[in-house]
Amino acid sequence: MKLIQSLTIAATLAVGHGFSHSPQPVSRRDAVSNTLASLIAISLPGAANAIQACPPGSNNCIRQTWTPPSSTSAADATSQLREAINTYPQEGQEGGKVDGGGYKIVSDTLGDSGSIALEYSSSGKGTFAKLFNGGKPFVDDLVIEQSGSAFEIRSASRVGDSDFGVNGKRLSYIGGLLKGKGWSGDGL
Repeated sequence: MKLIQSLTIAATLAVGHGFSHSPQPVSRRDAVSNTLASLIAISLPGAANAIQACPPGSNNCIRQTWTPPSSTSAADATSQLREAINTYPQEGQEGGKVDGGGYKIVSDTLGDSGSIALEYSSSGKGTFAKLFNGGKPFVDDLVIEQSGSAFEIRSASRVGDSDFGVNGKRLSYIGGLLKGKGWSGDGL
């Protein structure tokens, strides 16, 4: 009950700009909605770490589930996954046409039954980057989260309606390495 009271107080303060740094006021409806969403996330097991679903009909997002062989320990599965991620070429695939700007690990709590988040960048040299993104690289996010004995994967572009197959190629590369070790699942 104290949790509900605390969240109610937080929502009330949010309406009065207690937590807001933006000049836009927060409506009571938004404050209550955010409070309820927080309450649900706290109360449901595993909900706080659930990977976001791809939007319906999305052309720039892929979500898959990969499972290591049942004889593989959690530590070995995590190690195999990290090895596959680190094997991905920093210069990208197809002569830099796919992820030519490299990648970096943004956060990593995978060994603690958590997740790993990576950013992959295009080279920024392609026609679309020049015409539609000011010559800046396109950035994609890859999130992998441990879910029991399986791993949930989501690779998505930050901008645009299409990724021209880049997310699929990235997951095929990493997933192909894991399939060679007996892993199974979507896209493998």
